[in-house]
Amino acid sequence: MQSPPTRRRPRPTQVAIAVAVAAAVGSGLAVVGTRQAPAQRPSSAATPARSLTSPGVPPAASDTPSPTPSPTVTVTDPSVTATVTTASPLAAPAGTTAPRPAATTPTAHTPTPAPVFHPDLSDPRWKEYAQELVSSAENSTLDWRSQYRYIEDIGDGRGYTAGIIGFCSGTGDLAHVLRLYRDAAPDNALVKYLPALAKVEGTASHQGLDPDFVADWRRAAQDPKLQHAQDAERDRFYFDPAVGQAKADGLHALGQFAYYDAMVMHGPGTDPDSFGGIRTAALRKAKPPSQGGDESAYIAAFLDARKAAMLRDPARHDTSRIDTAQRVFLQAGNLDLLPPLRWHVYGDAYTIPA
Repeated sequence: MQSPPTRRRPRPTQVAIAVAVAAAVGSGLAVVGTRQAPAQRPSSAATPARSLTSPGVPPAASDTPSPTPSPTVTVTDPSVTATVTTASPLAAPAGTTAPRPAATTPTAHTPTPAPVFHPDLSDPRWKEYAQELVSSAENSTLDWRSQYRYIEDIGDGRGYTAGIIGFCSGTGDLAHVLRLYRDAAPDNALVKYLPALAKVEGTASHQGLDPDFVADWRRAAQDPKLQHAQDAERDRFYFDPAVGQAKADGLHALGQFAYYDAMVMHGPGTDPDSFGGIRTAALRKAKPPSQGGDESAYIAAFLDARKAAMLRDPARHDTSRIDTAQRVFLQAGNLDLLPPLRWHVYGDAYTIPA
């Protein structure tokens, strides 16, 4: 009884080559292998390497031109040589035509439009326009800074009117200015008039103010601290509340100015002839943009309501600051108060250049 043949374990190099060849085949690579004669086998003549293709069978002839030779990788050990040939990814099978890449249509690029610039009165430049517009109506000049020293009784029943926007002794805002000035300069020359201003509030009286208040005001107005007090009271009591409400109503610069000018003349409040009452009357006629309304239509309604309030006051029968100023800008569609601005007040012409 013969012993069963002994099984020979493959050498590590053969295993590694087999793995490499299998990986190459799995990747679509062509593999050519040859076996060399063992070095220990004696032979009188060299044994030619045996091809893995059928012996004696020549390659089939083809009319297809030979493709460009692909790169090869050869791995050799004493008994096996494996040649790995990469297949061209663009090569088409014999007798076929390689597909053309699909044509792509260029996508039209639509540029993103630049955001529309909508200034408002919180912008220092537009705030300056607002002060010039108010000054043309309050003081008949665009040089509003020259009006810190202004003071007179204009006969409107509100006592002395003074400063950059017409603070009045009879309405209490002039006393507010003097309190701010006192806080900044406790020993100023106007402190002594605070008790008298408290007594005349709500009247046209000059009691306790004459005969020196006018001259003392004009001298003190050269003090930057009094000028700052006027600026602060204007912003706190008139400008900031008016612009804030206008923004809440969705209004741009023209609507913000319309609110501010009305606040300066009529003051805050809810009665029909104050700013709050005028706005309430406008809301009955039109919706502001914040409520889905048309901005121009709403501003027109506000100007109508304000004009009606002015005509109810005998001291304010001239409505040119509306008719030949704000309404001119509105009719031109200039909701952003973009310069140049041209208007008339009390028959005088004014221009803010571009």
